[in-house]
Order: sequence, then structure tokens, then C-alpha cells
Amino acid sequence: MTANQSLKPITTKINEKGHLEIGGCDLVELADKYGTPLYVYDEATIRTIAKEYKEAFSAYKNINMLFAAKAFMTKAIAKIMDSEGFGFDLVSGGEIYTVHSAGISLAKSLFNGNNKSYEELEMAVELGVGKISVDNFLELALLNNAAKARNKTVEILLRVTPGIECHTHEYIQTGHLDSKFGFDLTQVNDAVELILDEYKNLKLVGVHAHIGSQIFETQIYYDEVEVLLKEISIIQEKFNIKLEHINLGGGLGIKYTEADCPPSVNEIAEKIISSVHENAKKYGIEEPHIYIEPGRSIVGTSGISLYTVGSSKQVPKGKKYVAVDGGMADNPRPSLYQAVYTADVANKPEDEHSEKVTIAGRFCESGDILIKDIELPPLEEGDILCIYNTGAYGYSMSSNYNRVLKPAAVLVNNSQSDIIIDRENYEHLVSLDRIPDRLK
Repeated sequence: MTANQSLKPITTKINEKGHLEIGGCDLVELADKYGTPLYVYDEATIRTIAKEYKEAFSAYKNINMLFAAKAFMTKAIAKIMDSEGFGFDLVSGGEIYTVHSAGISLAKSLFNGNNKSYEELEMAVELGVGKISVDNFLELALLNNAAKARNKTVEILLRVTPGIECHTHEYIQTGHLDSKFGFDLTQVNDAVELILDEYKNLKLVGVHAHIGSQIFETQIYYDEVEVLLKEISIIQEKFNIKLEHINLGGGLGIKYTEADCPPSVNEIAEKIISSVHENAKKYGIEEPHIYIEPGRSIVGTSGISLYTVGSSKQVPKGKKYVAVDGGMADNPRPSLYQAVYTADVANKPEDEHSEKVTIAGRFCESGDILIKDIELPPLEEGDILCIYNTGAYGYSMSSNYNRVLKPAAVLVNNSQSDIIIDRENYEHLVSLDRIPDRLK
């Protein structure tokens, strides 16, 4: 079993006070010290999963690990992933700037995305992002202009839609044919001709695909490799150029509930490596450098969210709603993707789970529900609710809906806790507001 198959951070335990503890830190004490809602990240789990990825792929000599920054990106997380030997899969100027501002070289990183602005492309070129995954024809022209203006040559991969569907939520399928991402395979030859004939400041070195997120299958990775290697063989034969890189994206699922059974990192590594060996030979090409982009599977399990229980409502002959001090603005995934979570009560984790309740958020939307119909100990005002596996796409997708402040995030390790994102205050909230003179 690898850590992405765990329901909780690997350091989770019940301490002598009868409280939940992660990273040697009492969660009730963390809630008291830092307030709630609160994101808590276990450094040991992050580093363990990162090492598991490197070990799983160690049999393949040319492997490059990129952390998918969209899952959760702060300067502290960037430092951790850099120290574990990872580069970064970046999808915005903000993510590029975060890594750069942490004092980390961008040479091992890749800039990805379907509608990069010219300013973002300029930033990527100026700051030395190692490779750029080009998504469309307009971007080819924009990037060439940005590189030409700086007298640089930029290494690029073409992002393609491989025509593979994974069995996941509709909104997080990114590899099927009807997708906003990438070149259709029928457009690749035209793109390559433009690069070779017109865009002299671009150097095509490989192809890139991403087949989805929260993937529980393994054969799909084998198939993705075959599609990309076949495409490389076609390009090499037609244009007499050698492409040495394939980027397979990420997407490995994690365990949100006891019913979830994601494959291990080792299982997908075996599928990918065997597919590269077999299909490189089948299509008569050299085995390429492989890029993998894990995000959720590194930080998802590593992070939990703490909430303080407030009011409750028993609907006559219906549900019992228990409200907490956060909700859809700090964790929009249940509303967006119908995501399902597991929770415990941090101050009484050993009490019998004898009451079925629905955990409601504090926001002015009927759909602001964090967990439906979960069995928990009877909840009282002031209890601390711990929701597991919220480390990915919580803070990164959060908002100030209802003008509610964004939570803080802390990193725990060896009984020490450190703030990695400050809690917003009301001055932060209004700092970008402006009142026109005519309204004063």
C-alpha cells in the first residue's frame, strides 16, 4: 500500500488526551491556537508520497517528477517539493511567480494551460521555465513572438487530446476527444509544419497529454503511453525530427472514503514503464524521457480541514443538519463535483458514531453541504470536526463568497506547527476595493 491509498495522514493517531493528533500536534489545540476553519498539512505524509513516486519509477532511468501546483501551491509547499527533487507543473503566472519567489529554479518546471496570456508567456520565458506545453495554434504564435523578442529558443511539447476517456466525473475528464485542452491528433501535423517552417524560436521536443483526475484505473495509463509513442513515431517518420519527451500528466486517485480503492503508485508505475518498453519497441523509436505530474495524490491525503460546530436543525421526520463555520467557499468540491468525504470529531474520536447527520456550511446557499448523511458521535456546539483528504483543491479553489475570510493553513511535523498561509482579516478583504471620487 502506498500513502495515496490511506484515508488519513500517515501520522494520524489518538493521543493521551483522547484527541486526534497529526504530525505530533493535537488538532483541538491547533484549532484553539490558530482558529477555524483551518487547513492542516502533514509534512511527513507529503514527503512520504513524494519518495514513493520516486521509488516506484526508479527502475526507469529517464523520469522527471513535476508537482501539479494547481492542487495546492504555497512557497512552503514549493520548498518541500523542490527539496524532494520535484519540478513543477504550472498553469498560471501566479503559480510561476510563487515558485520563483520561493527562490527555486524553474529550469525543471513546465508551463501548461489552454489560454495562456502573452504576459504569462513572457514571464515564463524571462524566468527560465524549462519547457512549455503548447495547447493551440494561437499560443504557438504568441510564444514564438515572446521568445524572439528576447532572442531565446524555447523547448516545447505539443499537448494533444489522445481520445481516451477515464471513468471519473465529467468535469475532470481532460483526455477525451471533445475537450477544451490540446491539439486534436488530426491537427498535429499542421502544428509541426508551422514550428519547423515559421516559428524558429520554438524547438519541439515532445508531446503531452492528460487523461483526467481521480483515476482508479491502470490500463488507461498503458493506453495513453501507446497513443503518445505512436504519435511520436508518426512525427519522426514524416518530419525527420527526433522527439525525446512524453508528459503523461497526473490524475492518480486517492482514498476519500472506505469504499474507494485507488491503485497504488507502484501499480501505475509498472503499467507506464511496461507500456514504454513494449510500445517504443513496437513503433521503432527510442524510449523517451517521461514526465509525471502528481498533485492531488501528493497533497490530498496529506491535508485535513478543521471546523468548529455551531447550530443544528432537526427537520421533523427528516434530516438533522449540523452547521460548521466553513463550507463551500473553503471547500467547493462537494458543490462542484458531488465529492464525498470522511470525518471524525477531533475532541472525541473514540465516541460511538451513533447519530446520522448532514454537515452544512455557513454560506447562503442551499447547496452548501459538506457531507451528507454521515454517522458521527452526537455533535455539540464547540466540537471540532476534522474532515480528511481535503489537502487538494480546497484552498486553491477557495473564494471570499459572502465576503467571508479565507482560512489559514498550517504545516505540522514532529510536534511543531507553522503557519504557511496567514488567515485573512477584514483589511485584507477590502484592500483592493476602490470608491470612485464621484461616490465620495
